[in-house]
Amino acid sequence: MTENQRPRYLTVAEVAHDMRVSTMTVYRLIKSGELGAVRVGKSYRIRVADLDKFLDSRYVRETGTGE
Repeated sequence: MTENQRPRYLTVAEVAHDMRVSTMTVYRLIKSGELGAVRVGKSYRIRVADLDKFLDSRYVRETGTGE
């Protein structure tokens, strides 16, 4: 990101839609501290970078022995 570029923020509804979960799930992730968010009035905004970081930390790689 360059100096003049601001981070992009998403609403809880946008994050829920992208992740295909309920808005309540997103609120729970925020409240637990697992997903970073900024409080704006009574609403939350999530930086795209924070969402990417959260999803990257949950990435699962199969470690099975295979067949």
